[in-house]
Amino acid sequence: MIGQAGGVEERYELVGLDVEREIGITARFADGHVATFTVGELRLACPCATCRDLRDRGKTPWPLPNGPTTLAISDARFHGAWGVNFTWNDGHSTGIYPFETLRRWSEGDQRR
Repeated sequence: MIGQAGGVEERYELVGLDVEREIGITARFADGHVATFTVGELRLACPCATCRDLRDRGKTPWPLPNGPTTLAISDARFHGAWGVNFTWNDGHSTGIYPFETLRRWSEGDQRR
């Protein structure tokens, strides 16, 4: 588990993040909200410019040609007090997932 606190609105303040490398993540927010995402959901919704461009052109950012057939998180690190960066076993590592975005996605906002 990775713990985090910051001076942001309580509903977007992440207080815990559990990472199960081959399954997904569970994010806990200061107001008690819990959000879960599978590795596939996270990788396909990667917010980096390259992945957004692929989605805008009707393509998917994963799987990559000659990449691993099973997706997994290789590493997870906080990016400041506002987001988390995942390194994927396919080598991709440029997406930063803002805590606010994770919260909004868990509440039904489109994952783009």
